[in-house]
Amino acid sequence: MKIAELELKQGNINVEGEVTEIGAVREFNKFGKLGKVCNAKIKDETGEIMLTLWNEQIEKVKIGNKIAITNGYVGEWQGEKQLTTGKFGTLEVID
Repeated sequence: MKIAELELKQGNINVEGEVTEIGAVREFNKFGKLGKVCNAKIKDETGEIMLTLWNEQIEKVKIGNKIAITNGYVGEWQGEKQLTTGKFGTLEVID
């Protein structure tokens, strides 16, 4: 699948892209459990999309990496499409 084809509330997404930006890491507390989240941006030849990185994914990914998202989900955050691995998806660095 290509980034330009991604639509809101679409699930079971398999997409590859290059990481072009990584934002500031924020900490959160959910159900008494601490976690980390940050926004990144990935692109392919058709476009770009925001990507949510959770916890250990943040350490794994660097700008310039090519990554593969398997079983991802497109949600919306602040009016912008945002790709995430959600509960059941995976992120893999492939370069």
